[in-house]
This record gives sequence, structure tokens and C-alpha cells, in this order.
Amino acid sequence: MANKDVIIACDFGTREETLAFLDRFTAEKPYVKIGMELFYGEGPQIVREVKARGHRVFLDLKLHDIPNTVRRAMKNLAKLGVDMTNVHAAGTIEMMEAAKAGLEEGAAGRRPLLIAVTQLTSTSEPRMREELLIPAPMGEVVTRYAANARAAGLDGVVCSPLEAALVKGSFSGGFLAVTPGIRYPDARADDQARVTTPARARELGADYIVVGRPVTAADDPVGAYRRVRFDFLGE
Repeated sequence: MANKDVIIACDFGTREETLAFLDRFTAEKPYVKIGMELFYGEGPQIVREVKARGHRVFLDLKLHDIPNTVRRAMKNLAKLGVDMTNVHAAGTIEMMEAAKAGLEEGAAGRRPLLIAVTQLTSTSEPRMREELLIPAPMGEVVTRYAANARAAGLDGVVCSPLEAALVKGSFSGGFLAVTPGIRYPDARADDQARVTTPARARELGADYIVVGRPVTAADDPVGAYRRVRFDFLGE
């Protein structure tokens, strides 16, 4: 399925743990997410090493700062050759435009895909309303933030799978819905509040799903990955 894939969230603390995990995949080269824990622990070299092994990389740092700072940071991140990276949509259209400009300045060839986080999948609607003082319904907030990301020229958004259908139904032209919050019914939700299964995420129109502990904490990570891949991609 074009432009669809399963991304494994390699939320490990060290290079050694990460590479030992990836060594278990002898027949596949999964798309890998490198987030704050690993990047801040090991630095840019871990991205270069994972890329050198043939994996595509989603660098998940969720930048959120003044536009000029974000532009300069993205210019540097683009030099790592990542395939996808992100910002917080709450940073405004101007900040997202600056992020895209920085990626274009720093990329040696085609720039990485740039997506914006709408609301974290750990954020429930009551918490969004009571703690963040955002009174609108979750679906309306996600759609508005997605519209801002589209206006800034971004490639898509991060949203929970429960809002993927709203995003895909509101924006044409290949605007991406990248969805963490993937769990099976027999698994714990952990710190996720808005979750669903890989098969349901597919039905709702998600383009990429990001799966962490259901794969990385499994007794058989390769088998777990293949199960998720079959349920989401049918292969």
C-alpha cells in the first residue's frame, strides 16, 4: 500500500539496546521512530547509524519554539537525512512555515516529510478542557490544528487513530494522518488515552501507525511486528 507503513517506536535509552533490538530483524528493515529519550541520550550519531543500516527514520522531537529557533534547528536536523520529522501544531502557522523552510535549507536533496502534532494521544478531552483551557471538542481541535498545518504547507499531522477519519475526510491531496496510540484489546493502554487497534486504524484511514510497547516489549518482537503489519497493511 503506497504511502502506508508501520513505524516502530524505538523508545530505548541507549544505542546498545536499540541496535540489539534491530538486530532481531533479519528479514525486514522496519521504519523506525527515534524520539527524545534516545536522541537526547545518544545524540545525532544514533540517527546516522540506524540510517546506515538501511532503516527509514522518523525523528520525533516535536519542536515547539519561536519561529527562528525552529527554522535553525530544522536546518540542522535535515542534514541527518531523516525521512520524517515533526513539530507541535500549537506553535502557530508561522512557526510551522519556519520549520519547513529550515528543512528545505538543510536537506541535500528531497526534504524530509514534515508533520505536526495536533494533540498528544495521552491527552483526554477532559484534560484538554480543564488543564489546557481548550473548550472545543477534541475532533474540532484536531481538525483546526490540521488546517493550520495544511496552510503552512506541511505534509500531514500526528493525531490519534480516532481522529484519522476526520483528518482524511477534511483534506485531500495526500495530506497524511500519522497515528500513535495503537493497542490490541488484550493489552494495557499504558499512558495512552485515545487508542485503537491496527485494523481499526486502517479502516479509519491512517497512513502510518506508530507502534511502541506492543512490539518492543513483546516476548517475540519480530512476530508482534509482523502481526501489526498484517493487520494494518494486509501483508
